[in-house]
Amino acid sequence: MQLNLERPDYDYSLRGADGTAARVNDRTLRRSFIVAPDALVEDWPATDVAALAPADLEPLLALKPELIVLGSGAAQAFPPAATLAACLSRGVGLETMTNAAAARTYSVLAGEGRRVVAGFVFPATSG
Repeated sequence: MQLNLERPDYDYSLRGADGTAARVNDRTLRRSFIVAPDALVEDWPATDVAALAPADLEPLLALKPELIVLGSGAAQAFPPAATLAACLSRGVGLETMTNAAAARTYSVLAGEGRRVVAGFVFPATSG
């Protein structure tokens, strides 16, 4: 039996995430970031989903998603109602889940060719 590695037909593949790191393509990221099939925005300043303001979502919305998958870290947390409303008022869905679940969801949706953007939040680290 011959086995071939099937590579996605988009630029940024999310291989997994947890509360401390994520793997995009062959790189490990430990700071909050945004990923779309055709874009990677590193060092997104978000460090706490519960404190996200509508303006914090602008870099995600600028990528013109139909759905935002928001990874809240190791535990599920939710953004304030005003932040959710900022997405809904633009016709963009927003789903919040742990980073691990967000990585799986993003990968499935991107693989289906959906216009999905994911934001992964990691707590601020000192040093």
